[in-house]
Amino acid sequence: MLVVRLIFESFRFAWNALKMNLLRTILSLLGVTVGIFAIITVFTLVDSLEKNIRDSLSFLGTGVIYIEKWPFTPDASGEYRWWDFWQRPNVSYNEFKFLQTNLKAANGMAIFGIRNNSIIKRENNSISDVELCGSTYGYSELFEIELDNGRYFSQIETESGRNVAVIGHNLVNALFPDGSNPVGKEIKIKNLKYVVIGTMPREGESFLGTTSHDDLCIIPYSSFRKLYQTGTGSSDELNSRIGVKGQETDIGLVELENEITGLLRSRRGLKPKQDDNFALNRPEAIANIIGGLFDVIGIAGWIIGGFSILVGGFGIANIMFVSVKERTNIIGVQKSLGAKNFFVLFQFLFESIFLSVIGGLAGLLLVYLITFIPMGNLEVVLSVKNVVLGLGVSAAIGTISGIVPAAIAARLDPVIAIRSS
Repeated sequence: MLVVRLIFESFRFAWNALKMNLLRTILSLLGVTVGIFAIITVFTLVDSLEKNIRDSLSFLGTGVIYIEKWPFTPDASGEYRWWDFWQRPNVSYNEFKFLQTNLKAANGMAIFGIRNNSIIKRENNSISDVELCGSTYGYSELFEIELDNGRYFSQIETESGRNVAVIGHNLVNALFPDGSNPVGKEIKIKNLKYVVIGTMPREGESFLGTTSHDDLCIIPYSSFRKLYQTGTGSSDELNSRIGVKGQETDIGLVELENEITGLLRSRRGLKPKQDDNFALNRPEAIANIIGGLFDVIGIAGWIIGGFSILVGGFGIANIMFVSVKERTNIIGVQKSLGAKNFFVLFQFLFESIFLSVIGGLAGLLLVYLITFIPMGNLEVVLSVKNVVLGLGVSAAIGTISGIVPAAIAARLDPVIAIRSS
């Protein structure tokens, strides 16, 4: 009951301070409001940017290791040795079959090649800038291909290289403008007929403008090899990659990476002292680089907002010193009636925290209003984590700013306090 009484009295005094000295209080709390607004705005934008970028990179899959010629990032020294990487052989279908037979730590596997800017036709309709992907059956396991009509191709269709295709939303609209069902209909890729067996739902444009399934056409890898040269002798434009999905129990995919390295080095006849002539890429590497950049931006937000909060803290401390002076008589009466020092201490301390939290709430409200401003493909969301952070920082500033005035009030002599005018 004592705690409830303390909080109630503190709220009452804080509210009276707001009403009696509205302009002074608002100006004093402005620093906290601006500080919380600056910090939480930066964190909200950073979190939203990071989420949108990670979503844009979702086409790379999760928990996957890619075996290919070119690494995603520079080496440990920060140097990207493109000349050495250029001389590496491309991965081949035979290497894929070898790994598929011998890998024990894999939970899914596929080899696929991409041909950008492809043209696909049907009767008098055509569409360019298509991303043509030739893949083995496991591609759907790596990227969780979602279909809204039809089916994905079977293992038999993959191995035999049947001319079947799964197409994205934009291809459906361009090749079947009459709204007819594409499944079972023929399309042409490099003048070869392919039967559409499935379609993918609309995904829309991502924040970074990265590839989506809307402009994607998937055909079996063996059929893709009839159209374009793949393997070690292919050009970089048609560089295939092998994607291997790890098991959930393999934390960090350490076991999978070690097994791939050992098998592929053995397959390519590399000696112990020779460097790997292949790259094992992970989508997490790009995400970590992005995360490091956003950490720096977050620190900048703390620095910018910190100065405003510091000013706001002095403003709240000023309010509390004035409040102690104005209520010296009341403090004396309370103490003469038996109020303990800690009662007076917590009364002023809660009042300081309450005032600071009001300033923080005003800052959070401004941040919330920002989320309604259209920012193109960037979706800005004020998360619960940032709301809690803003309120926590406000409460901490209120505690720090109010502790000295509250301690002074608690140590006042009741006789002297009553006599003061």
